[in-house]
Amino acid sequence: MAARSLWAVRRRVQRLLASRSRGWLHPFSTATQRTAGEDCSSDDPPDELGPSLAERALKLKAVKLEKEVQDLTLRYQRAVADCENIRRRTQRCVEDAKIFGIQSFCKDLVEVADILEKTTECISEETEPGNEKLTLEKVFRGLSLLEAKLKSVFTKHGLEKMTPIGDKYDPHEHELICHVPAGVGVQPGTVALVRQDGYKLHGRTIRLAQVEVAVESQRRL
Repeated sequence: MAARSLWAVRRRVQRLLASRSRGWLHPFSTATQRTAGEDCSSDDPPDELGPSLAERALKLKAVKLEKEVQDLTLRYQRAVADCENIRRRTQRCVEDAKIFGIQSFCKDLVEVADILEKTTECISEETEPGNEKLTLEKVFRGLSLLEAKLKSVFTKHGLEKMTPIGDKYDPHEHELICHVPAGVGVQPGTVALVRQDGYKLHGRTIRLAQVEVAVESQRRL
């Protein structure tokens, strides 16, 4: 406010000096003082104050934007670091799953290996020369125990042996070895003989069964 008053007074003095130089200077009356006072109370701001306020506002806005940019940059860097850590942990989990995913299955197979080893030791220690029948009985008992244990392990882990005899030929489950003539109780287009068993793991075929398929023709392919 003081700056505006000083500016108005300066303009008034300049006008008086100009009037004196032209020879028609009027007395400095009370009216003149009122006029000067009115000029001093003018609401028109000086031109040089506008850019200063605008510049100050721009600086404040620039500082605010700079802080926002720094905050967003810091958040972005943290997000990138978190994503990288998650990627590394996920990769380690995938690698561990590949390596140790069959740990439970292997543990059960170790029990089968123990049975086989004990059966072999028992046969080699107790077998008497010339007593082949006893040896064969021990071998049979050992193999029967191994088969039962293997079936139990397979069932526990969702491994199922396919028995496709009499089923319709399916190229997604069967590997065709040859064709054979259809006989009694064997319909054309069905599996007549299994050369090698196929297996499914939780319903998904992991090994095709090698089969012979019955056909009406007597000719083998």
